[in-house]
Amino acid sequence: MVDGVDFECWAVILCKPDAVARGLVPRILEKVADAGFAVCDRMDVVAQPWQAHVVYRDMLADTGRHHRRNLPAHVDAAFSGRPVTLALAHGKPGVHARLRQLIGHTDPTRAVPGTIRGDLGEDSLAVARAENRLVHNLVHTSDDPDAARREYGTWYGPGRLLQVADFERCAVVLCKPDAVERDLVDSVLHRIADAGVTIANRIDVTVQAWQAHVHYWDLLVDADWFPDRDIPACLDETYAGKQVTLALAHGEPGIHDRLRQLIGHFDPPHAAPGTIRGDLGSDSLHAALDQRRLVHNLVHTSDDPDAARRDFGTWYGARRRILLTAPAPAVSLQTSRTSR
Repeated sequence: MVDGVDFECWAVILCKPDAVARGLVPRILEKVADAGFAVCDRMDVVAQPWQAHVVYRDMLADTGRHHRRNLPAHVDAAFSGRPVTLALAHGKPGVHARLRQLIGHTDPTRAVPGTIRGDLGEDSLAVARAENRLVHNLVHTSDDPDAARREYGTWYGPGRLLQVADFERCAVVLCKPDAVERDLVDSVLHRIADAGVTIANRIDVTVQAWQAHVHYWDLLVDADWFPDRDIPACLDETYAGKQVTLALAHGEPGIHDRLRQLIGHFDPPHAAPGTIRGDLGSDSLHAALDQRRLVHNLVHTSDDPDAARRDFGTWYGARRRILLTAPAPAVSLQTSRTSR
């Protein structure tokens, strides 16, 4: 049983092995988010046979309809031991029917333009039948609240609810515009997860100017330390209208100091090998000073519990208020990676 989650408003998104193989997971989740759903708790796993059997239990039990095919073998071939990506979608009651409309017809060739399968699908039922396999149609979403409850239990397990109030154990991770532009977000978050930290509620945000100002209030207040630079203008140039990725990091008390050690010195050339900025950074404070801009150093994590509370309000409170009132299960990328 799964308690504490309102499955009238939550649905499970399963990006199937063909979506992962074709590198379409970000586009699929972006399309879901663009349709007005809050998407969180992205998790990469390797499917176990029993998980696919539970998800497709109705099809497997419908022997009359599918009597000509060895469905268990086909389901195993399609899913067992193959990587899939999961996410949760939140919306108003009726979320399941709206998502099913968004993903489109089972047969991609019959899915209308504007649907995920219609725009991104490249397989067909006819070809799948000729090749004696399941159709590759990219994505599945829960049919109804009961299915969402079952699929959540299947993939995420009973889990634990997001406790945003315990900022002793929670930090905000901000992957900055340069990390997004260099396509390093996944690398950054995986390195944090590999350090034994649970990553949850990943969201992509277009920064509003006020968010950068609130986030970097200390730079603005101490602007006299930078007499040669217009700090508000630098912040606006670096952040306003740019894409960033946010995530919540959960761990034991002291997580903030451990994350700050992991990301490394703010000036990448001075960051130690093995830190994120030391290994992945490509900018320097020297270059930034010469060009009268802020240094590009990939990632920020909350300094302490008070900063985490403020960071959460700045980024999640402004852009995803639903996370403050509707708990979501927190999932560890560490678990998903080591299950492979």
